Amino acid sequence: MGLLIKYTFLTSCLFVGWSVTLVKCSVYQPEVRGDGALNAPSPPVDSESPALQARSLGYFYSLSLSATFPDDLEVNAYCIEMLRIFGQRYVAYANCLVSYARPVKICQNCYTGFNSLVEIYTNISSDQLGPGNVSCHDSLMRSDRLMLLYTLFSKLDEIWTIAGCKQCLNENQDSLSNNTLHFMASLNLSLNCFEKFQGNHSELCKDCKLSYKRLNELYGKMEENQTLCIDIEDAMNMTRRLWSKIFGCSLPREETVPVIAVSSFMLFLPIIFYLSSFLHSEQKKRKLIHPNRAKSSSSLMNIQDKFN
Repeated sequence: MGLLIKYTFLTSCLFVGWSVTLVKCSVYQPEVRGDGALNAPSPPVDSESPALQARSLGYFYSLSLSATFPDDLEVNAYCIEMLRIFGQRYVAYANCLVSYARPVKICQNCYTGFNSLVEIYTNISSDQLGPGNVSCHDSLMRSDRLMLLYTLFSKLDEIWTIAGCKQCLNENQDSLSNNTLHFMASLNLSLNCFEKFQGNHSELCKDCKLSYKRLNELYGKMEENQTLCIDIEDAMNMTRRLWSKIFGCSLPREETVPVIAVSSFMLFLPIIFYLSSFLHSEQKKRKLIHPNRAKSSSSLMNIQDKFN
């Protein structure tokens, strides 16, 4: 019995030692140097060692670093709420731009999100005091060199300006203008006609010519009045591509006759010039010859009188 107990105790010690060694090997794996050689594994650090305690203390301080600042440097709850609203509206507007990137319809579908973003940004960037006589301008706009809110807003505002979306909206920028709505209606008429005769391009070119011609005229007027935005420009480019390249249609220009008339006039202008010059020179010669003849005839009469 004593021998059996000793054998069992020895086996348990060996198993425990093997388990501890396995755990150490799995936790502290050897590191690989740049040349491919293995570095010696780092020895385990005692949980009560000063190095581990200092490391844990630094981690604790890094997490609670904001709590060490004075209360007058902290961003108040009102400004934090304004920052949260700005983030939500920024993401919503950016998603709208991406969703309507192709075909381009950002002006007619994203003006609500843009106006909301402008509203919250104006409230943050202004010096107007909010609840508790608090202004978020300094704490959110000028607190660091990056000026993140200004940079983010300026990029999206630049996209809106380059797209010319204000030109397709009304004066208050809260709905589409009448010119834009009229163009969209004319565009739908042409596209519906294209779809109706899509299987027969010859009939399409004949039956859809009038609606397409009116659409071109309307686009030309809007271009002169500077009431175009990227939505209208992109829609017109796609429509023209369908008409000319896909369907192979052509639209005769009305200014062809005046161009031919002017070209013909310029062609015959040198002939008219030389002809008028020739007639003018002949008339001048006649005027010069007539006095000479008169003078010669008078001198002849004087000679005859002398002889008589």
